[in-house]
Amino acid sequence: MSGRTVLTELGPDVEALLTRDRSGILFDLGLGTLQIDACIRVSDADAVAALRSRTGQSVFAPESDAMRIILAANPHRVFISRIGRAEVFQPIPPPGGRSPDGPHTHVLPKLLAHRRTHAATEPLPEGWIPCAHLYPAHPLRDQLGRKRAFRPDHHAAFQALLELYGLPELTVCKRAVVDAVAKGRGPEMATLPPDRTARATVRVALRQLAAKEPHTAALAAWLAAYDRRDPAETEDPMEALH
Repeated sequence: MSGRTVLTELGPDVEALLTRDRSGILFDLGLGTLQIDACIRVSDADAVAALRSRTGQSVFAPESDAMRIILAANPHRVFISRIGRAEVFQPIPPPGGRSPDGPHTHVLPKLLAHRRTHAATEPLPEGWIPCAHLYPAHPLRDQLGRKRAFRPDHHAAFQALLELYGLPELTVCKRAVVDAVAKGRGPEMATLPPDRTARATVRVALRQLAAKEPHTAALAAWLAAYDRRDPAETEDPMEALH
């Protein structure tokens, strides 16, 4: 994307998702991110004028009070990539306040300073850059993270996507674990990749089996070998689905 590193006015947001927002003025925050232009959309005339006078410098510069103006204006946040845009309308909480449920945003200068395009734990192929993250419906939690009864349809829907688009070596690893448990074979009879991502895949597979078929004979031995958890941890047997 643009890679801007200073606050920059982009003009009216003619591509806003809602027609009523297209007269709002778009400002690029200048976060310097590779695959995303992180912007705000401001409609209040006084806030627009104040931000215009602060363009051309980093919002993190000690002499800049742009972030104070932005927090007070409570603008829409707009994230633009090559595959589309996302807009967040919810209010920005005051310092020390609680973020609202649902979509919300954070600007974390220390994290941005690393200039990473994604977390080191994400197993992306060499040279690939993520432009969006999609989260499947969780079989054990609703959209607000509240526990609910296991939803096998939600689980099956994501497993179908994983088979199509997941990393082949990890989907093979997962199938091997599920097959071994189903056939009553213990972990000592399986040869699995030793790397960190594969170990995480094994733990996820076991937690999914614990949610679906908790009384499978071989499951306890596999959990003891690969997923020993502190009793203080959450009782949710499946914290991740990927």
